[in-house]
Amino acid sequence: MNRDKTSKRTLVTGVIGEDVHIVGIRILEYALGEAGFKIVSLGSQVSQKEFVEAAIEVNAGAILVSSLSGHAETLVPGLRDRCIEAGLNDILLYLGGYLQIGETPWEETEKKFKAWGFNRIYPPGTSPGKVITDLKEDLM
Repeated sequence: MNRDKTSKRTLVTGVIGEDVHIVGIRILEYALGEAGFKIVSLGSQVSQKEFVEAAIEVNAGAILVSSLSGHAETLVPGLRDRCIEAGLNDILLYLGGYLQIGETPWEETEKKFKAWGFNRIYPPGTSPGKVITDLKEDLM
């Protein structure tokens, strides 16, 4: 799937699985919009299938997944494979929030999710500015 400059700046966002915690993603969406990105917000309780279908529909440059329930390690494996199966080979996958239950060193958490195909993984408290900087770098 070819992406022009406009579609690269189109982002699909949402909170995966049963999670209903949307405050963080709403703040991020606002900041991304102010930075010139087009946001397609799927809200909360979004399935992998819904993320992929939305990304195809709007020819998105990236999918930004939020998870605050601590269940990301059971909710996100396979998302990269779904993207590839749908022809989204080069789409960026970002993941942020409280991703695991328990105390795991961040380096281990990041390594695990990168192995599952995520380009960037963010811990709780990451500033929207950091995500915007990374997106600009990764999409250009």
